[in-house]
Amino acid sequence: MLAAMSTTPAPPPDRAAAGAGAPSAGPVRERGDACPGALRLHAADDGALARIRLPGGLLTARQALELARISEDLGDGHLDLTSRGNVQLRGLAGGCGGTVAGRLRKHGMLPSDRHDRIRNVAASPLCGLDGFAPESASGSGSGSEEAPANIQAWVRELDGLLCADDAPVDLTHLSGRFLFGLDDGRGDIVALRPDVTLIASGPGRAGLYFGTSGPGLRVSAADAPRAAVLAAAEFLAAREACGSTAWRVRELPAGQRPAVARLVERLAEADILSTPLPSLRLPLGEPPVPGVVTGPDGLRALSVTAPLGRLTSAQWRLVSGMAGREGNGELRVTPWRGLVVPGLAAAKAPGLLATLADAGFVTSPDSAWHRAGACAGRPGCAKSLADVRADAAACLASGQAAGATALPVYWSGCERRCGHPGGGPWVDVLATGDGYRVTVRDGNRITVQDGGRQDAAPRTVTTAGLAGAVATARTTT
Repeated sequence: MLAAMSTTPAPPPDRAAAGAGAPSAGPVRERGDACPGALRLHAADDGALARIRLPGGLLTARQALELARISEDLGDGHLDLTSRGNVQLRGLAGGCGGTVAGRLRKHGMLPSDRHDRIRNVAASPLCGLDGFAPESASGSGSGSEEAPANIQAWVRELDGLLCADDAPVDLTHLSGRFLFGLDDGRGDIVALRPDVTLIASGPGRAGLYFGTSGPGLRVSAADAPRAAVLAAAEFLAAREACGSTAWRVRELPAGQRPAVARLVERLAEADILSTPLPSLRLPLGEPPVPGVVTGPDGLRALSVTAPLGRLTSAQWRLVSGMAGREGNGELRVTPWRGLVVPGLAAAKAPGLLATLADAGFVTSPDSAWHRAGACAGRPGCAKSLADVRADAAACLASGQAAGATALPVYWSGCERRCGHPGGGPWVDVLATGDGYRVTVRDGNRITVQDGGRQDAAPRTVTTAGLAGAVATARTTT
């Protein structure tokens, strides 16, 4: 059992009483995050929006087909894939929230009303499908290649712990933005900068980290999901201790972040053994490449992405039906707005990939649409300064931004940059009201691209010159 602990959130700090010299507790917010869910819908200009959380991106083909039916019956007939491997339905009619929730519950996609928005779990989507095996992952020091852990089993156990009404640890005070990351050792999920990270390091072992930096702990693979829950509870305790309203681990000041030493004590109270690990040394991995994935068992998987993260219900039905008829009945939604269809016969895989290409999916890394995304933009979002999806589509259709090595690119309608990529460098195409500013962002570092010159003064690019500016920025090294 998990060790019990108090996670009652502290009241907002008294800023006047704290004094000017008091240490910072991170950002001060007057309200909780506004992340939508399956129950709390977001009111957009094109109707209500529901976000269906899919821990690890895991879906059965039957569940996927039900999402298509909901989008057709109640929404705008489209499905949006998010940067955490979830699905959003837009254009929902007012007052249909109860109907949406009921249909999701019936098909196992809303296991708990209380815990809906904390079920944020990203997992390596190709785990077990391409023969990858970790080599000394998370600093284990073994230096030998070993069979991968069953990340999908971790996902299901962790989700069960998050949703348990009788769990001794109450995590409902976590923000809807708090992210659990389950990495099979290739570093793809580490690149997303989760708040609590589990990394497979060979049979029977896992590395546990707060965020993706600093020292960690080695725990047994069997205990890994329970350990992740206790790590999240320790974040809540650290946040309460400093009177913060932080949503993410990295928002807490360095000296006030959850301590590994305290986590060791909590793990021991729950009969979970742990040993220290050095700071994370795992290289950041790449997202799945579109195409056929060759597995170690003679089977194949297909990896495809949705153009600008959006699919029609017809496209969704096609790939869901393919998973049910030709695959193992499972779909995996990736945090890079893609889909993986596992369990396909080797002889059929190329033809099935061609079918998806004909239907408009991105099926090759050479496509200009590979690793390209956009926010909702106009007319769906009132804050957007442009119809970014139309402008992005016109830009990508020109072919100037093609290339397997091109940087990710993301069009945003306003400074909020909803859904933008995380991790390494990416091209930021930001609407200004009379054009776009094109820059390359890498963490806190921003490089301006202007006719091939770096670090020039930012300027607005008109839509006529946008394709060339984006192509130049995407080839930045």
